[in-house]
Amino acid sequence: MCGRFFRHDVTWEDYHTALGLIVPEGVAPPEAAYNIAPTQLVPIVRHVPEGDGPDTNARELALAMWGLVPSWWHKPLKEKTFSTFNARAETVASSNTFRGAFRHHRCLVPASGYYEWTGAKGAKTPFAIGLSNRRWFCFAGLWDRAMIDGSEVDSFTILTTGANDATAGLHARMPVILHPRDHDRWLDGAASEVGDLMAPFPSEDMQVWAVGRAVGNVRNQGPELATEV
Repeated sequence: MCGRFFRHDVTWEDYHTALGLIVPEGVAPPEAAYNIAPTQLVPIVRHVPEGDGPDTNARELALAMWGLVPSWWHKPLKEKTFSTFNARAETVASSNTFRGAFRHHRCLVPASGYYEWTGAKGAKTPFAIGLSNRRWFCFAGLWDRAMIDGSEVDSFTILTTGANDATAGLHARMPVILHPRDHDRWLDGAASEVGDLMAPFPSEDMQVWAVGRAVGNVRNQGPELATEV
């Protein structure tokens, strides 16, 4: 499961070097965020959607709501009662909610780590989980576009898989983290060619540390949230 995550500052140069993005002129990169929660607008990396530009092979950084709204959903968002901020890797190809996006709308979600809680109810300790040798990386994601009340709503979900040894003590599942060499295949490969990318990330490349309980309040956004206590 991944219900909160964080992202340090990432420069346009970093995005361009790692992901092949065309840097927009006169636009600042997204600010760092340390308490990202479902329903918030979050930057994702995707191919330019058909109809949005002349080059659908180009990659863009776009804002999307965390919590996928499938293209077939046309009711008001307040009537959507099912949770879609995570999608299980084991069933994503057959799910009515996710299978269309899995085939045609895969994306990357830039992040620096995520949070999990463990312990007794009312006294849970939050932990941050990140990579030991990288300041930022990308989750495997899916995005979709729905037309609701005459407006286009872009949204996304984060893929999850079984936990590795480093994180199993916190939760049975973890987000799918992609190695940089696999970014192109996740975005461009056929659905039948990306199944192996949804495996747990190697434990030896991850780090886990306790953080302050202020991360439980989504209004708190300072970098201290991801600092070891």
